[in-house]
Amino acid sequence: MKILKQDGQGIQNLYNRNLHSRKKHIEEKVKRIIEDVRLEGDEAIVKFTKRFDHAKLTTKQLRVAESEISGAYQNITSDFVTDLKSIIRNVTLFYKKQIPKPCSVRDGEGILLKESINPLDTVGIYIPAGTAPLISTVYMTVVPAKMAGVKRIVIATPPDKDGHVNPYILAVANLLKVNEIYKMGGAQAIAGFAFGTKTVPKVDKIVGPGNMFVTEAKRQLFGYVDIDMLAGPTELVIIANRHSNPNYIIADLEAQAEHVGGLSILVTTSKQIIRQVKPKSSSGYIIYAKNIDEATDIVNKIAPEHLQILTNNPASVAKKIKHAGAIFLGPYSPTALGDYAAGPSHVLPTLGTAKFFSGLCTTDFMKKTHIISYSKKALEKMRGPIEKVAKLEQLPKHYESVNARFLPKTY
Repeated sequence: MKILKQDGQGIQNLYNRNLHSRKKHIEEKVKRIIEDVRLEGDEAIVKFTKRFDHAKLTTKQLRVAESEISGAYQNITSDFVTDLKSIIRNVTLFYKKQIPKPCSVRDGEGILLKESINPLDTVGIYIPAGTAPLISTVYMTVVPAKMAGVKRIVIATPPDKDGHVNPYILAVANLLKVNEIYKMGGAQAIAGFAFGTKTVPKVDKIVGPGNMFVTEAKRQLFGYVDIDMLAGPTELVIIANRHSNPNYIIADLEAQAEHVGGLSILVTTSKQIIRQVKPKSSSGYIIYAKNIDEATDIVNKIAPEHLQILTNNPASVAKKIKHAGAIFLGPYSPTALGDYAAGPSHVLPTLGTAKFFSGLCTTDFMKKTHIISYSKKALEKMRGPIEKVAKLEQLPKHYESVNARFLPKTY
């Protein structure tokens, strides 16, 4: 691991990593893929599936057949469904508590202000499966969408070279009653969901992680469709002091290093911990802090996706953290627990965007509509204020539309 000085350029690069410039060749390549899918639909998706995933499919084979789903159960271990159900129970319990209640304001003079909360109609979920099938992402995205009340949930995931989808992905999606599954990956999958084709439905929102091509496609297509966030490589920061167990630190840093491009950082107030950890961890950074206050200040500037607090009083340290996607307290709450089974979704903000983004919530699958009802008496009281503001904005017809309610009838 590399030790970063607090006044050095390396730590500044960590603080500003969300400001990195996009790679022009990726931007242009994704733009061409999107345009082809917009113009050619299914044929373009099939073409790119052959080029990038080396799978030869017909347009009719883009959607996973019921026979493929039922056949998937023959290729999974017998105890998987039992384990999966216990995990899904955890995720469901958490997101049931997250469902928001609409607010309303009433006034005795005939004013009613409300909001209605409605689920999105159709949500597309991207499940990576290129370098590794992210089976856990299925339930970490589908469950909050279902708890929000989304009726049509569809999945896109890249096939293998034989045109098959990972059986565990199919089984999880089936157990969660996902409506449709499509064999498509990369930027072409995002474009398919954004525009819709003869086979693939147009969705209202796309969620789920992906590589740089998927992320760039989401960026370019935002506006045609809503997205969850622009995610970068996964991140872990650990806060440790002299009471922390170095073996746990090493194990968690090494787990993070399993992800391609994963970022692992140790922020510690203990030089002894540095001496114990540095020789045994293969990658990442170490930052020495004079005290816990300085350590939490560093973490807030990094705004990591995952934060583990392995000090002797983690809850008190957590109170000083303002910016982190998810915080794991104590020696028995490793990041892997959140990745797979704890309950809250592992779809979290990266690249410092935890300063203004949150982890995936039920509200990400909902939209609010404001409802406004005034009586004539209540509207009359607002005539003066409306007139003043409309005149300042040089929009007199706005006021006239209000004033018309108080003029004699002309018909």
